[in-house]
Amino acid sequence: MKAFFFRCLKIVLWVAAGTLVSAVLLFVYFNLPGPKPREDVRFGVTFSSRFARDMGLDASETLRALFVDLGVRKVRIPVYWDAVERERGNFDFSDIDWQLDMARQYGAEVILAVGQKVPRWPECFIPSWVNTEALKNEAAKRFIQETISRYKHRSEIALWQIENEPFLAFGICPPMSGDALDQEIAVARLEDPSRSILTTDSGELSLWVSAASRGDVFGTTLYRKLWSNRFGYITYPIGPNFFRFKEMLVRLLTHQKNFVVIELQGEPWAPGSLSTVSLEEQWKTMNAEQLLENVRYARQVGFSDVYLWGVEWWYWLKEKKETPALWNAAKEVFCAR
Repeated sequence: MKAFFFRCLKIVLWVAAGTLVSAVLLFVYFNLPGPKPREDVRFGVTFSSRFARDMGLDASETLRALFVDLGVRKVRIPVYWDAVERERGNFDFSDIDWQLDMARQYGAEVILAVGQKVPRWPECFIPSWVNTEALKNEAAKRFIQETISRYKHRSEIALWQIENEPFLAFGICPPMSGDALDQEIAVARLEDPSRSILTTDSGELSLWVSAASRGDVFGTTLYRKLWSNRFGYITYPIGPNFFRFKEMLVRLLTHQKNFVVIELQGEPWAPGSLSTVSLEEQWKTMNAEQLLENVRYARQVGFSDVYLWGVEWWYWLKEKKETPALWNAAKEVFCAR
């Protein structure tokens, strides 16, 4: 009996040692000097008219500034369900109409993000009249169908994004089931077979496989510095090889061949609202130097397209705080294309 116990203990120790060695080797690999930065990356931004207004900005003026002054020509625009369908069956797309009109005016390419969960806090934007899970799933599919039906003939739209990080437990809504996401994607494909579907997931907190296997293009987030209720300020201890390794894994396990950075950190992750937290606190996770460093890091990851996050904040700093450093740093990025 004692000999059996020691044999089992030996096996456990060998497994533990092997796991530890593998973890150490992966950590070392992830933090090896990254490859040469990719020079032909195409940069874009995510723009939220809702967040711009929350920051006290004129949304139309802000969007025009990013087209005219920054020279942005690729933009991701979220469609907020609770704003479009305030009453069941009554759809008001006026806030999306003017954004797409302006994008077309300046020759910009648009990713339209639609679903229950789209960019910006609190992540979920489900109308108040949705009061059961069954109603939510069916009504969401109709909302997606109505949105795509309205805009599928507009040439400025390049991709449909269905949900935003649907499998990540973040914000006020729980993760979606794979079946619910599959049904929404099926609705989108049926309504517009001509365009590809973008699916997304967290860069640091997921393996990507489940989301990447469902779309034609996969988009990852990429954050470097953040604030946590539990740990305070954190810098992720991972290099560009971390993302390249996961890309390789997804290519091996799924059909996915198209990868983009859909959300590159370009604004602070602070303990509170950006409109109320002091600038000194905000600089702890984002400033002009950090923005340019994040861009360099993303170039080393090597994906073809990178969408920066935070354009509304850059404009708010410039217009409301007379602090144009972030806006000017972004100009360097877009003018260097």
